[in-house]
Amino acid sequence: MSRSFLFLLASARPEGNSRLLAEAAAAQLPGTYSRRWIDLAALSLPAYVDGRHAPGGHTPVSADEALLHEATLGATDLVVVSPLYWHALSSYAKTYLDHWSKWLRTPDPAFREKMAGRTLWGVTAMADENRAVAEPLVGTLRLSAAFMGMRFGGVLLGNGSRPGDVRTDARALREAKTFFTREAPLARFPAEA
Repeated sequence: MSRSFLFLLASARPEGNSRLLAEAAAAQLPGTYSRRWIDLAALSLPAYVDGRHAPGGHTPVSADEALLHEATLGATDLVVVSPLYWHALSSYAKTYLDHWSKWLRTPDPAFREKMAGRTLWGVTAMADENRAVAEPLVGTLRLSAAFMGMRFGGVLLGNGSRPGDVRTDARALREAKTFFTREAPLARFPAEA
C-alpha cells in the first residue's frame, strides 16, 4: 500500500530549522509515497473553543479548518514539524491538535476510529543540546497518538537556533536518513506506578 505523508509546518519562522530537518528526512522517502506540506502559520485556524457543553455546541467549521480535517484524514502518516518552544509544541501545532477534540464530535463523530492505525511523527529543532528537555513535546505527541489509537514513530530531534543551524547537526542529519524507515509501534499510555 502506498503511503501518504502530511507535513504540518508549525513554526513562527518560515524555512526554520525544524522544516529544514523535516525536508532532509522527507527526501529519503520512496518516490511512490505522496507528500503534502501545509504551513499552519499561513492558515486562519481559530483558537479552539470547547463547545461540548455550550448551547449550540461547537462553532461552525471554517474553510481552513475543513482543509486541515480533509488533509489529516487523507494521510496515512502525519508529521508535526514544530520547533521546541518553552519545552513544548509551538502554539500552531497545539491549536491543530486541540481541533482534534472538536473533530471527535463535529464534523466527524467517527474521526477517532478513522485515525486509528495511522502513524504520528514529530520533527523538531531546539536550541538546547540536551535532548531530554524535549520530553514534554515528545510526550504530547506520544500520548495524543495513544488516545487516538495511532502508531507513534517518534520525534526526530535536531539542534539549531539561528536560521540554518540544523544543517551543521551531523547527528540529526544522519538520523534523518533513516527516520521514516523505523517501525512505528502502536502508541500506549504509560503504566500506572
